[in-house]
Amino acid sequence: MSGPLRLLLVEDSELDARLILRALGRSGLLPHHRRVATADELRAALRDARWDVLLSDHALPGFSSTEALAVLDEERAAGHTPELVDLPFIIVSGTIGEETAVEAMRAGARDYILKERLGRLAPAIERELREARGRRQRREVEERLQHAQKMECVGRLAGGVAHDFNNLLTAFVGYGGLLRKRLPDGDMRLRYVEGMLEAADHGASLTRQLLAFSRRQPLNPTVTSLNTIVLDTHKFLRRLIGEDLELVTNLSPELGNVKVDAGQMQQVILNLSVNARDAMPEGGRLTITTANEGGDERVTLTVSDTGTGMSALALAHLFEPFFTTKEGGKGTGLGLSTVYGIVTQNGGTIACTTETGRGTSFLVSLPLTREIAAPAPLSTPVSAAPITETVLLVEDEERVREIATEVLERCGYKVLSEGSAEGALARAAAHPGRIELLLTDVVLPGMNGRELATQLRAVRPEARVLYTSGYTDELAILNGLTGPGTLFLAKPYDPTALVRSVRDVLNAQLPRAA
Repeated sequence: MSGPLRLLLVEDSELDARLILRALGRSGLLPHHRRVATADELRAALRDARWDVLLSDHALPGFSSTEALAVLDEERAAGHTPELVDLPFIIVSGTIGEETAVEAMRAGARDYILKERLGRLAPAIERELREARGRRQRREVEERLQHAQKMECVGRLAGGVAHDFNNLLTAFVGYGGLLRKRLPDGDMRLRYVEGMLEAADHGASLTRQLLAFSRRQPLNPTVTSLNTIVLDTHKFLRRLIGEDLELVTNLSPELGNVKVDAGQMQQVILNLSVNARDAMPEGGRLTITTANEGGDERVTLTVSDTGTGMSALALAHLFEPFFTTKEGGKGTGLGLSTVYGIVTQNGGTIACTTETGRGTSFLVSLPLTREIAAPAPLSTPVSAAPITETVLLVEDEERVREIATEVLERCGYKVLSEGSAEGALARAAAHPGRIELLLTDVVLPGMNGRELATQLRAVRPEARVLYTSGYTDELAILNGLTGPGTLFLAKPYDPTALVRSVRDVLNAQLPRAA
């Protein structure tokens, strides 16, 4: 025991209770105890506090150990106090017979001790505490494994959905973007187009959340300070949580750096703050704190509220996707699972403490990095020179291919458009001029984008490469292919992002050959 034994004693005799406590004291167990003698008193005690062991007399006036077991089972089934699952129940009686004792054991009692043999009580309690601890540990391992398997299954499903959904959204955003450029300022139809694009952006946000909680979201880690991320988030956070909440930030001036995706960590702060806001419908205080911990090996971010707190049930399912306590239409159930996925993917951990009526705190812990933050890159002027480059576009989704072709041709690029890798290689072989850029989906029928790029560059070494994909598991195919002359553009992308990415790859300075 790491502290005093917390003993719940079902016993009507004060004298017998003293004898039991004295026997435990002689064996080195010094319990903090509570004595009850009725079903109502037992039920209240089980709900009011946590206990290490429950000892029950067999026959009390109007109450019995069998009835006490029934009360314990009811409370276990209700789930108000998860610790009751492993609470050992031991009968201590001077009147129980062997047949009754056997029935009690079948009903859930862990042992029975005769009052004239109290020397057996302390060893029995110590044994039961060890076994209860072992059961908890095994169950925790099983629950973690089940949770990991569930996350993996949902993650694979999410990834497959994201792949197809992002192709649809790319077409949706692309056609909408082209239509918006064709409508003059003041045209009433512009608001319909804007509404369509906002809906598409919301769909893209849901897809990013699906990928985030399953840890399949592409990362762009940079060395930064959590203080900077909090301050950058602060400007929208004030509008997001409303004026009736007090917003407090306690930022450590000596905070170490972390290497994380800053945009995703902003999403963590926003999601936790939205949850805190919803937990304080009558107003309250939202506090964001940063600190160095663990001997300056970890950096922590704490988001705390003074709201309603959470039930044991909500806490047990906290990071599960699609679990929500909000009424229909007011929550997707992806907010905290997204937070969990982002924090985990960035190498961190997250924990929660809550108290009903007193509030909730989320503690995010990230590894400190000794790397120095790189200076912000200098912006380069956009060249006004006419566009003359040729782009080999390879995309098996016809609508996406049509949109990308039109967008690039409108900018002045010559586009060679193909739906397969084999067709692209044949087209390149027949093209008499230079091919400055290969724009290809990562996954194609018959041959993937990396294999296509390798074969094309063998005969067209001047070609740069821009990869696109709607599902980040496909990035494993690229195996770290980044750097000058190679870039990745995530779907869904709009025309502006496509044009900017193409120009970035073509403008990149390549390293000189040795």
